[in-house]
Amino acid sequence: MNRVLVTLMLAAVAALAACGQSATSTAVVPLEIEQGTSCSLDGMLLADYPGPKAQIQYAGQTEPDFFCDTVEMFHTVLDPEQLRAVRGIFVQDMGKADWDAPRDHWIDAKNAFYVYGSKRDGSMGPTIASFALQADATKFAAEYGGKVYHFADITPGMVILDGGVLHDRIH
Repeated sequence: MNRVLVTLMLAAVAALAACGQSATSTAVVPLEIEQGTSCSLDGMLLADYPGPKAQIQYAGQTEPDFFCDTVEMFHTVLDPEQLRAVRGIFVQDMGKADWDAPRDHWIDAKNAFYVYGSKRDGSMGPTIASFALQADATKFAAEYGGKVYHFADITPGMVILDGGVLHDRIH
């Protein structure tokens, strides 16, 4: 490695270490859904609908943007025009939460396992079920169909906000 690159790397590490010591660091924690919590995209009340919910916490914002469905969260995160600094993304662990009235059980979205293509609907129709444990995701997929994915494997083409209407067939 050349000396300039090594010097720059050491300076960056020192700056990061200094930031951690001088600034008061606050851990990003999920907030709980209340009876009046509404979806940031469409205003739907989260407590009124089944399936996994999500929240994104942005830098400079005291309250998270809540989503009544994980598909909406992924659509927002994967949008190339989304430029706000994300501090944290949380989803509910459906291995523990009640599907019909999910509360609590928030987990880091980037570490979760997701089942895409199941027969279970969320608030907006077809959804992507979220789980803390791969075993729970695999069990869910065996029972309801779908395939298990990691956060990084979800693509924009998987999170189109049509509520499944484009898949409807006229018989």
